[in-house]
Amino acid sequence: MSISDTISDVSEAPVAVWSQIEANSAKVSLSGIVNVYSLGGVWTQIRDAQDAWLKQGDVKAKTLTVDSATVGSLDGAGIAFLIAIEEAQINAGAKYELSGLDPRYQPLLKEFDPISNLFPVPAVKPKRSFVVSTGMAVQNLIDDTVGLITFTGHLFSDLVWSVRNPKQVRWGDFINAAVEAGIAALPIVGLVAFLIGVILSFQAAIGMQQFGAVSFVGPLAALGIVREMGPLITAILLAGRSSAAFAAEIGTMTVNSEVDALVSGGLSPIRFLVVPRVLAGILVAPILTLFADIVSIFSSMLTMLIYGIPFVNFYNGMLSAVDVEDILSGLLKATLFGVVVSAMGCLRGMQTGTGAAAVGISATRAVVSSIVMIVIVDGIFAFISYKTGF
Repeated sequence: MSISDTISDVSEAPVAVWSQIEANSAKVSLSGIVNVYSLGGVWTQIRDAQDAWLKQGDVKAKTLTVDSATVGSLDGAGIAFLIAIEEAQINAGAKYELSGLDPRYQPLLKEFDPISNLFPVPAVKPKRSFVVSTGMAVQNLIDDTVGLITFTGHLFSDLVWSVRNPKQVRWGDFINAAVEAGIAALPIVGLVAFLIGVILSFQAAIGMQQFGAVSFVGPLAALGIVREMGPLITAILLAGRSSAAFAAEIGTMTVNSEVDALVSGGLSPIRFLVVPRVLAGILVAPILTLFADIVSIFSSMLTMLIYGIPFVNFYNGMLSAVDVEDILSGLLKATLFGVVVSAMGCLRGMQTGTGAAAVGISATRAVVSSIVMIVIVDGIFAFISYKTGF
């Protein structure tokens, strides 16, 4: 029998007929050749009738019987049709019965038993108690701290190695990272620094004006910018730009198994990937900080013109308040921030997992970790400065 003959035979009478016996009882009668050709238009009709019937009355009391006693032939499409009907009944909580199926088709149908394996229910995450959640959080914190300490030790060792073996450092990667983290960041650093200088001066002038001490705003703003705001602004911007970029670059290499290839080739990933980027961070962070200091002080100077403080008075007041130690203190802090930001970005990149979202997660973790470490380092530096007077 040809395909055209099969289709013509099918078109004479439907192979599946829906009939509702009672309100809670329905029947699907199968007959003849049940295959991909004969089920073409019938499948949708039966399923629509079944869905409409299941929506009426008490669904748990409904029973659907599939009578296949007069089925002459059944292929994979017919089996799929039976499974679709059964799945609809199970999902609705109704009953399903199959009767009269020829024994020769039973082995094929049993391949899909139980049907729940074909339509698995999404796993529900077990609810953890407060004690378990706290314990897991503490364990993750300990693991992260141990990983950070280990990475810091390796990084310090390889930085010493780079000083002793400068010819073996990948200076090409160093230049690329320095250009991306430094020169490319000048516009955004300049813009934010300018706005910070204006805002800081305005806010300080509002309070000082009540005491007739507006002339002291310039020196105070300059001192705050040089010692704190300049390095902090630059570090946060580097965390958002460079740390995330480093994490994404190394994270992509980790996902593509390029880092594993370096290890297999006997190369140190820290020397090969991390050291050039950390050296770039050490270089560009103080330079960007100095640039941010200049822009912020200039914007503060412009702001003071509104309150009648000329450039000369502002400049003289700044010289009396800011000395070389303040500038060096800010640049030293910026250098430490540069190490922290670049190192955290590289660390999170090397900790990247697998999957499409892994790189994005690593970039996010890099930014958050960098900002947290910046605050910690800033606090430690402030305490040391208080004790030493530097």
